[in-house]
Amino acid sequence: MTLLAGIHHVAVIASDYARSRDFYTRILGLQVIAENHRPQRDSWKLDLRLPDGSQLELFSFPNPPARPSRPEARGLRHLAFRVDALDAVVAHLQSEGVACEPIRVDEYTGRRFTFFADPDELPLELYETA
Repeated sequence: MTLLAGIHHVAVIASDYARSRDFYTRILGLQVIAENHRPQRDSWKLDLRLPDGSQLELFSFPNPPARPSRPEARGLRHLAFRVDALDAVVAHLQSEGVACEPIRVDEYTGRRFTFFADPDELPLELYETA
């Protein structure tokens, strides 16, 4: 029996909700599923969908603490997105003013990848799978 069928969602807390909403929807192209303001928590929750059906939840909370370090803090190290054409995605990000690290090759798989950051410096990876 398989216990886990896949990843349903990853949750990210943003310091500037509007800026991160724009980044994940307009720049990265994630589709909005639902957006809810939770007044009792002074918080937004934005549910986003990737083309494979996996989801990213974007939250805002008043005065969230900063991430301790990049990327070697305990806990989630980075979030990686599968891409078919790495060069095209990097070119798109750079045209939007998003800095990307030089493209590297995974020494174990031979696949190409690079890192960039969201508006809160959360490390994000693009991993070419095609």
